[in-house]
Amino acid sequence: MSYFNDKTDKDLSQPGKGQGMPGTDARRRSYELNEKYAGKDNTPSEDNTPQEDYSLSDDRRVKVLSPGTLVAKRFFRNRLAVVGLPILAVMFIFSFIGGLVSPYGQDEVFYRDDIQMKEYAALSENTEYRYLIADGQEFGAILQAQLTLHMGKDDSFSYNVRYKGVNYDITEEGDSLYSVSSGGTLLAVAYKDIVNPSVTGEKFSFSFSFNALKAHVTGETEFTADGKTYTMDDGSVMLNGEEVAYISRYVIQSKVSGTVISKEFKERVIEAAGKGETQIEYTNENGEVREIQLEYNPAKYQWSIKEGTVTRVFDAYSFPNKAHPLGTDKNGMDMLTRLMYGGRVSLCIGFIVVIISATLGVILGGISGYFGGWVDNLIMRIVDIFYCIPSTPLIIILGAAMDGMRVDPQVRMLYLMLILGFLGWPGIARLVRGQILSLREQEFMTATEACGISVSRRIFRHLIPNVIPQLIVNCTMSLGSTIITEATLSFLGLGVKFPFASWGNIMNDVSNSYVLTEYWFIWIPAGICLMLTVLGFNFVGDGLRDAFDPKMKR
Repeated sequence: MSYFNDKTDKDLSQPGKGQGMPGTDARRRSYELNEKYAGKDNTPSEDNTPQEDYSLSDDRRVKVLSPGTLVAKRFFRNRLAVVGLPILAVMFIFSFIGGLVSPYGQDEVFYRDDIQMKEYAALSENTEYRYLIADGQEFGAILQAQLTLHMGKDDSFSYNVRYKGVNYDITEEGDSLYSVSSGGTLLAVAYKDIVNPSVTGEKFSFSFSFNALKAHVTGETEFTADGKTYTMDDGSVMLNGEEVAYISRYVIQSKVSGTVISKEFKERVIEAAGKGETQIEYTNENGEVREIQLEYNPAKYQWSIKEGTVTRVFDAYSFPNKAHPLGTDKNGMDMLTRLMYGGRVSLCIGFIVVIISATLGVILGGISGYFGGWVDNLIMRIVDIFYCIPSTPLIIILGAAMDGMRVDPQVRMLYLMLILGFLGWPGIARLVRGQILSLREQEFMTATEACGISVSRRIFRHLIPNVIPQLIVNCTMSLGSTIITEATLSFLGLGVKFPFASWGNIMNDVSNSYVLTEYWFIWIPAGICLMLTVLGFNFVGDGLRDAFDPKMKR
């Protein structure tokens, strides 16, 4: 004490030699502070009390930072972790809030009016002889083939053919029209021109058809059949001024029952087929313009007559537009809305699975690490068994089984979360066990035992809280892998099922190579959302690992 006073007095008496000495420095700082903060009466201001400065190595400077503050400082020092936070924030807002503000529902289907070419008639040209058999006569197919060979072989108008001891007379009635008789009895008529009824389904007698064909090829203007007189007008057969039939080598057969094909339309189609046209426009009796498509089928030697009809269909694979910024999927649903709800499903499955796994892992790992002995040995052997289970094939088998049992899609998601959670706990159990084994022998645990604190309280109030930092890091990293697993199963058709959406089953459409190449807006946005979410969780998990590490710099 005397030394300090002597040294101080010495310094005060020799100010020139006292530079850098504690007493001189303190006196000088006191004088400067009084000059700076003093009022008019040279009294220090009450509001400007000088604060002591501490060096960086001073323990008093570190004590003001709480453990939470230290963790936060370490976390935000990791740039990737800082990037991961806004990524996750955006994905959560997009998934959970976006669906609420979206004007569409996740299963709302949109339709559009589509013009589809529908075949309703067929046009064919008759190039072979057909036979019309007289009433009450027999004229088999073999005999027809034999007689066809003799028709048109020379310039005479009549032929005589002997077949199986019977003479048949073939008489040429006109161009491509022959009558076949035997013993003066008319048996059949061979022809290429066809009598088509004006009203679909109407049948004609043999007399009417034969006389109509004969009048057509000979150029007659009228004929009599069945007691009625008919007139001919350029292939049309008229009765009392109304068309009852028309004769043409072209045949138009209706593919739709009840369809009436007018003569004008038939003539227009025949003309277009002769010119090789594929598209024609026809104005019907109501003044409506009809778009007609002609498509020749060489296998059937006929033209398909197709008409564009307005059909209400799913607005599938609609390209991005104002109403649907990301287009529509194969079911005509808005892709942006499906992405929002799909993100909600994927994130919820990820969190619930991790919660189930963490709960089971903490309980079993805590019990195993604290008690040790045969309890630890038993639980660890169970963990080893779970590690030996091929989880991916097992999940695929269970997914296929649920498909076979036609499990409800909502119940299926519940089963999926339980299965994934039940298979994911062994890793967490090992982590918790290892941490508790190192903590249970420390002094604070000895103190809890000496105070008579119950075993459950020691585990869950004193041991488990010390494991939480490592547990948080592990769970954060596991979230990304869980979401990937769910997306993989849904992509394979074994996870989330329609009508519920997930990022995995949205990308399922890429199994179609045409969709993969032509409709990029179906799978690329879902893939980007999945990648960003998993990347965000990995970045944040890496930042938390560094933040909870006590070896990291402050």
